Amino acid sequence: MAVGFWFVMGRRPSSFCNQGDAELLNLVPVDVLSEHQPPTRDLGTDRQGRYQAQGGARSAMQETDWHDQAEEAFLAQIAEQLGDSMRDNGVTKLVLVEPPRVLGILRKRLDPSTRAAVSAEVAKDLAKVPIPEIEHYLSA
Repeated sequence: MAVGFWFVMGRRPSSFCNQGDAELLNLVPVDVLSEHQPPTRDLGTDRQGRYQAQGGARSAMQETDWHDQAEEAFLAQIAEQLGDSMRDNGVTKLVLVEPPRVLGILRKRLDPSTRAAVSAEVAKDLAKVPIPEIEHYLSA
């Protein structure tokens, strides 16, 4: 029974397979992706919108957060790839290790079979933590 671990490390999502047991983890990298995120000035091309309220007052509309939209689209792509990778590699249990905000977005995007395989979620950002320390943290 293979257990997969999935980490989104900033813009570098990675998946690991545990080749050890539940007490002595041995995480081996399986996939690493990257995404190029252009600066905001290149994402939005128009000026901030304005509207005229009753009485003649004008007010600015809230500007679209292009980075949030790009991040959500990227996480949707990751969720799809995660499901494909699980099916291709025979992963039956999945542990998601993500920052809390990313966990919430990713949870909504997982297909039902992938969601059913999630055995645990760790709401922690382990982006800059070396693999041996991650193994120790998750086995404790």
